[in-house]
Parts: sequence; structure tokens; C-alpha cells
Amino acid sequence: MLNFLYYPVSAAMWFWHQAFALVLGPSSGFAWALSVVFLVLTLRAIMIKPFLSQVRSGRRMRALAPQLAEIRKRHANDKQKMLAETQKLQKEHGVSTLGGCLPLLIQMPVFLALLHVLRYFNRPGLTFEQNAAIGNYVFGPDEVRSFLEARLFGAPLSSWVSMPQSLLDSFGSHVERWEVVVVAVPLMLLAAVATHITARNSQRQQLAAQTAPPEPGTQAAQMAGFMKLTPWIFPLGVILGGLFFTFPIAILLYWLTNNGWTMVQQHLVHKAMDREEAAQAEQKAAVAAVTAPKPGVRPPAVTRKPGAKPVAGSGSPAETAAVGGSGPAAAGPGV
Repeated sequence: MLNFLYYPVSAAMWFWHQAFALVLGPSSGFAWALSVVFLVLTLRAIMIKPFLSQVRSGRRMRALAPQLAEIRKRHANDKQKMLAETQKLQKEHGVSTLGGCLPLLIQMPVFLALLHVLRYFNRPGLTFEQNAAIGNYVFGPDEVRSFLEARLFGAPLSSWVSMPQSLLDSFGSHVERWEVVVVAVPLMLLAAVATHITARNSQRQQLAAQTAPPEPGTQAAQMAGFMKLTPWIFPLGVILGGLFFTFPIAILLYWLTNNGWTMVQQHLVHKAMDREEAAQAEQKAAVAAVTAPKPGVRPPAVTRKPGAKPVAGSGSPAETAAVGGSGPAAAGPGV
């Protein structure tokens, strides 16, 4: 049903494996591991532009925070009007809520497709010879055999910590569980640390956009409370998934590479945009200093065409009196 995802993902992995196999050999565990790593790097390189749009949109949202707070305050009793005004303001300033979700919407199908392709190298219920005789999307039987025989520090790439021993024995040679644990646990711990750092950075950016803490008991307050826990919940999910669920070593490599890229990308992009915003602020300040009147210098007088009627209150007292002002000269003799 999802072949339109499985074939492109397996094709990208096949391409990188072919490239690294020229140097390391087709059955090298490192060649297969690098094919997964570079599959992630290829995907993330394609997503650089959506990520930049996401960051810029988030910064615009931060700049609009005072106006959004005013809209919420002004239309507190009219949710429909509040939503309409919020959407109008965001549209005027080029803020897209969908843009913030786009990177995740792209990555999630790739993650699920890669998980499916990796599990299909070693189908449950089949022996090593039976699996090695069946292709796996763009991978032919010879490449399936190569993958099953490949080892990363002694552990098959499609093995996981809680894998039944019967499946471990179907890789063509005996595999001890501790060999899988020795490779999988460091990978999941490193992936968890990278996940924690990226989640903290995202949380810091979201907190910077708030003008005031949400009122207790509201949905916004509940969401803020959940966001405070995400730097700990997401890494815990990585560890529990690696220990108790069918997440192969190759998926842990995927997580580690993906979150490592995100961590570095966040640092570089936000640092560059901070410099860009600082330069723009300095430029605006310089323009304002040039156009502002100097201290002690009177602004230029307003000139009128001959015969034009003066505006009341804009001229001298004599001019005001001449056009019927309220000064003593306007009252006339006998007052």
C-alpha cells in the first residue's frame, strides 16, 4: 500500500550502499551503516529550505507576540473573532503555522518506510536461506544476503535488543544478545542526548516568543506544562523504544544522525539569524539617526502660497487675530 514510499527510501539506501561498497566491500557492516547515515543526510539536505522557512516563521511569530496578546485580550469572549484576527495578522506578516509542521510531516513517513524496509531484510518465520532468496524492494537477493551477513561490531544492523533468539540465529551465524546490546545501548544513549538538546533548544525558542505566562487552568497553560517536559519525554521514548520495541540498530543510527544534524543545524541557523537581526536593527537605528532633527534646530516653517487662507492656530498671534481668532486684536475697539 505504501510502496510509493518504500521504493524511494530503499533506492536512496541502495545508492549509498553501492557507493561505499566500492571502498569497504558489499558485505561490510560499515558500508551498510553509512548507507543509512547518508540516507538521513540526503533527506535533511533536501529539507534545509523548509527548515529555514520554519525558523523565520517562528521568529516572525515572536515579533508578533505583543499584537497576538492584544488580540486575545480584546476578543477574549469571542473565540471565532479571535481566530479570524489572529489568522489575518499572521497572513499579513507571512507567518505560516503549517510551515512549522512541514519538516516533521516529511520525516515521519521516511522513518516508517525505513523501519519497514529494514525489517523486511529478515522476515519473521523464515530461515536465513529463505530470506536471502527473496528481494527487498530495490534490493535483490544477493544484496539481502549481504545485509544479513553484515555486522557492525558483531551485531546485525536489523537486530534489536529484545529480538527473540530464534531470529538472532537466523542471520546465518550465531549471534549472542550481548553483542546486540553492546552496540545498541551506546547508540540509543547518544541519540537520547541529541534528542534532549534539540528539544531544549526548541523549547527555549518557544519560551522567548511568550510575552506573558499563560493563565493557570487554561489550555495554553496545560500546553506550556507539557512543553516543559518534552526535553525529558522524547529522550525517554528513544531509550524505551530501543530497549523494548522492535527498533533495529539501523533505526538507532537513523535517530542519532537525524538528531545530531538537527542539533548542529539549530545552532548554526539561529546564530546566523541573530547576527542578521542585529545588523538590521543597527541599520534601522542608523537611518533613524540621520533622519531625526538635530537638537536645537527648529523644523522648517510651513510656506503658503500668496492669497491662501491661513489655518487657525498655525500662525502667529497677529495672523490668528487677522482671521478672526480669539486674541485681543480680534475683539476690536470698545471691548
